[in-house]
Amino acid sequence: MILIQHFRLRFSPPSTKLKKYRAFINNFEILRKYIFVTGGVCSSLGKGIASASIGALLKAAGLKVFTQKLDPYLNVDPGTMSPFQHGEVFVTDDGGETDLDLGHYERFIDTSLNKFSSVTTGKIYSEVLEKERKGTYLGRTIQIIPHITDTIQEKIVEAAEKSGCDIMMIEIGGTVGDIEGQPYLEAIRQLRYKLGADNTCFIHLTLLPYLAGSGELKTKPTQASVRELRSLGIQPDFILARADLPIKKDHIKKIALFCDVEEKYVIPAQTVKSIYEVPLNLQKYNIAQLLAEKLKLGKLKLDLKEWREVNKKIKAKKPSLKIAIVGKYTGLDDAYLSVIESLKIACYHAGRDLEHKWISSEKLEEKDKASWRQLKQAKGILVPGGFGTRGVEGKILAAKYARENKIPYLGLCLGMQIMTIEFARHVLNNPKITSEEFDEQNLIDKSNYIIHFMPGQSKERDKGGTLRLGAYPCKITKGTKTYNLYKKTLIDERHRHRYEFNNSYKKILEEKGMIFPGIYEKANLVEIAELKNHPFMIGSQFHPEFKSRPGNPHPLFKGFIEAAKK
Repeated sequence: MILIQHFRLRFSPPSTKLKKYRAFINNFEILRKYIFVTGGVCSSLGKGIASASIGALLKAAGLKVFTQKLDPYLNVDPGTMSPFQHGEVFVTDDGGETDLDLGHYERFIDTSLNKFSSVTTGKIYSEVLEKERKGTYLGRTIQIIPHITDTIQEKIVEAAEKSGCDIMMIEIGGTVGDIEGQPYLEAIRQLRYKLGADNTCFIHLTLLPYLAGSGELKTKPTQASVRELRSLGIQPDFILARADLPIKKDHIKKIALFCDVEEKYVIPAQTVKSIYEVPLNLQKYNIAQLLAEKLKLGKLKLDLKEWREVNKKIKAKKPSLKIAIVGKYTGLDDAYLSVIESLKIACYHAGRDLEHKWISSEKLEEKDKASWRQLKQAKGILVPGGFGTRGVEGKILAAKYARENKIPYLGLCLGMQIMTIEFARHVLNNPKITSEEFDEQNLIDKSNYIIHFMPGQSKERDKGGTLRLGAYPCKITKGTKTYNLYKKTLIDERHRHRYEFNNSYKKILEEKGMIFPGIYEKANLVEIAELKNHPFMIGSQFHPEFKSRPGNPHPLFKGFIEAAKK
C-alpha cells in the first residue's frame, strides 16, 4: 500500500498517553490510486498495450499494480464469441474467460489476474436485473444512473480492494463517442469526484492520422475526441498521441493548447516494431514520474534492467526460424495471440526471429500443394487449441507428418488430442479412432473414442458452462522430456476444454511408445502426452501460452523452439 499524507482524525478522543502516537498515525491514510485509460478517434489503437506498459513501469518502481478491462459489449464474457470477431479468449487462474488484453496485462506486468479483472455490460446488467427481481431495490425504478453506474464503480473498487494493489489500472473498452461506452465514462467521472483528483488520473489514447496529400500528421481528430470526452465531464490529465510517423514539437504544442493539457503531459506514442519496446519508449518522456507527481506518489526509482535485456534480445540480428501453425483461423493473429507471443518470446531467448506460417488444415485435407510445401519447409509444427470438426483431418495429417519425419511438434489442448488420435490410428491400425466431439451424428462405436466427453458433464448445458476452466495442478513424471523442461514434479496450468483423453487407451499406447508424463491426480486425467522416440513431440491438454512472459518463456515453448532450431 501507499501511505499518503492525509490530515484527518478518525479515532475517538484518545487517552493522554496515546495522544501523540495516534496524532502521528492519523496524519496518514492508506489510499490507492486509480488510473483510467480511454481511447479516441478509432478502435485498435492499443489501449491494452498502453495500459500494460504503464503498469509495467509502475511495477518497476516497486508498486503493486492490478489491472481491469471494462468491455461495453452485452455478452457476459467472450467465451462464446467468434475468434474472427473477438480474437482469443484469455483464461485466468480462477477460470475467468476474458478479453485478450488481459494477456497483455499479465505478460507485461508479470502478474496473475482473475475474474475481477474482466467486467462486461452483460455482467453488469445481469447483476442489476437479478437484484431487481429479488427486490433488492425495494420497488425503485431501475435506471442507468445511478444503478448501472453505481454497479460499475463497485466492480472497480471491489477489484482494487481484493487485489490489495497500490495502483489500479482500468482500461475502458471501445472508443469515446460509442453509445454503449457512455455508462462507463459516467461511472469513472463520478468515481473521480468521490475519490479526489489526487487519487485518480485520466489518460486518453488518441490517433494522429497521416494525410499523404498534405504530407503531415493531423491533430484535429484528437481535438475532436478530447472535446467529446470533455462534454461528458472528463478532462484528460495525459494524452498519448498515437502515430505511425514521428510526432514533432509543433504537434505537441497544438494538442496541449487546444486540449487544455500541459505539454509535458502530451506523450508521443509512435508505432514500434515490437510491442515490448513500448514501456521503454513511453519512459523516454518520463511518464512514470509524471504520473507519480500527478498522483502524489513522491519520487520513483525504476528498475528497467529486465526490459532493457529483453529489448536487446529482440533487436539483435539473428537468423529466422520457420514455424508452421496449423489451424482453421489462419491469418488471424488475434485468434491465437498468446500462442504467437509465446513463440516470439521463446525465439528471442533462443537467438532466433520467429517466421510463423499460417497453414489452413482444410487446405491440407484438400492436398493443396502450396500448403503442403509450406508445411514441409517448417522447422517445427504447432497445432493450437480449438473447437468443432472443421479441418480436423488436416490437423491429423500435420501430426502424422511431424511424427514420421521427426519434425518438432507442439500440440495445445486440441493439438494434444490430435496427436493421440493420429498415433493411435497408426499403431492400432484403426482409422475409426477419433474424438467424441467429431462424431456429431453418433455413427462410430464409442469404443473408438480415444477422446471422450468430460466425465460428470452434460451436453445439454449452456456452451459457456461445460468447460474445464482455470488452473489445475499437474504431477510430472521424472526422467521424461517434459520433466527436463519444467525441472519440477508439480506444476499449475490453465485449461479451457470439455473433452478428455480416454484412459482405457493409456496402457496400449504406452506399450507402443507414447507416454503420459503429466497427470491431474485428483481425477486421474491425462494432462501431457509425449512420444518417446522423437526429438520433440509433446502435447498438453492445458494452454501453456497463457503463462509465457517476455523475460521468462514457458518451458514447453522454450523446449519446442530449442528443438526446432537444431
